[in-house]
Amino acid sequence: MSAIADVARLAGVSKATASRALSGRGYVADETRLRVQGAASELGYIASPNAASLVTGRTKNIGVIIPFVNRWFFGEVLEGVERELLAAGYDLTLYNVTSDLAQRSQIFEFFLARKRVDAVIAVGVELSLDEVERLHRFGKPVVGIGGPIAHATTIAIDDVAASRLATEHLLSLGHTRIAHIGGNQAQQMDFSVHGKRLRGFELAMQAAGLPTTDTFWPTELSMPGGYAVALQVLGDPRHRPTAIFAACDEVAFGTILAAQRLGVDVPRDLSITGIDDHEYAAMFGLTTVVQAPREQGRLAVAAVLRLLETDAAEQPGGETILPSRLVVRSSTTAAVPVPVAGR
Repeated sequence: MSAIADVARLAGVSKATASRALSGRGYVADETRLRVQGAASELGYIASPNAASLVTGRTKNIGVIIPFVNRWFFGEVLEGVERELLAAGYDLTLYNVTSDLAQRSQIFEFFLARKRVDAVIAVGVELSLDEVERLHRFGKPVVGIGGPIAHATTIAIDDVAASRLATEHLLSLGHTRIAHIGGNQAQQMDFSVHGKRLRGFELAMQAAGLPTTDTFWPTELSMPGGYAVALQVLGDPRHRPTAIFAACDEVAFGTILAAQRLGVDVPRDLSITGIDDHEYAAMFGLTTVVQAPREQGRLAVAAVLRLLETDAAEQPGGETILPSRLVVRSSTTAAVPVPVAGR
């Protein structure tokens, strides 16, 4: 196997110049760079990532910590992160963070805080100040997705604004009997996503002068969860709402299927909105608020690469809030006027 010394000898340059020409780090004249690259190609030389790491102090590897790998949002974020990292010549190491505190501590102490990764992207994980500072002490920039993290660059949607927008759309169509099927408040995700989406719903209802008592139905944020709870919500025609805001698209899909089973027509008898713009949203005709998780992943990688380029001693932090955008489809329509007695 050819070594860098063989490439340097064939190109007529020093080993340091050959290394700079092949790594792209440091100035090398274009003519010299082409000569070195030609020599490397002729000898079949492939630069060792481990050797490059010793020279540059970089692993070309980004650590991604995530609480779930089998849920749509997190899978889509990972897709965006992976594509962008590969395009930039970086590898990805995935760490599944659970509620096990000992396991979480081990990940930060032995894997992330040492030299196995150049930076960290936290997806839906609310890092503590101590965890962020520990990574910074080892020179690891931190970018978060999902909510604010102290002393870290973060990217997220405004969950309160998104749920308020989805509810206000239903209100604008004349609906007044609106229910919210959302995440269990006793089982909050990091960044209090369940609570924020309930809060946005309540703010919209209160602004319209409508009650919020007995309008919230908790469930697991999944299609089966939405289906099971929607059967309860829609089962009694005397108290059936004319519209439902689902905390995520998968819950909305389950709600649509439950309505079909009960003979409730969507949208004539029931309008439904969600949050995500899931890949199946168009197929279900679902009106929803766009979350764009792949774009969030792409933006996170762009932020990480900028931080690595600046090589600043301290990370300034800052939060990017993506705007809420409603996509109107066929799952919503104007409320049917309630007949007035005697007319």
